[in-house]
Amino acid sequence: MTMCTQITMNTPVTGSGKGVSGWFPISQANVGYDHATHSQLDHALLLDFVNPSMGTGARVAVEMDLASGKALIAKLQAAIAEAERFGFTQ
Repeated sequence: MTMCTQITMNTPVTGSGKGVSGWFPISQANVGYDHATHSQLDHALLLDFVNPSMGTGARVAVEMDLASGKALIAKLQAAIAEAERFGFTQ
């Protein structure tokens, strides 16, 4: 029997996302691990970049396996380290 994990977290972010209606400002990232909706994975790392003040259409969603999530974290950390190394701290 497959169980729901109910693992969810969120954090404020500043940026932009591209949805079906074009670009929109994002203000929150939701991260979780639970049943996949679209991918063929039983459970997936779930990422949603949203702007709650703009309604449910202001959302970019991603589902990936844990190995992909770990690789993404490593590349994010490497890109941040390089940006800081060159003095880009904004």
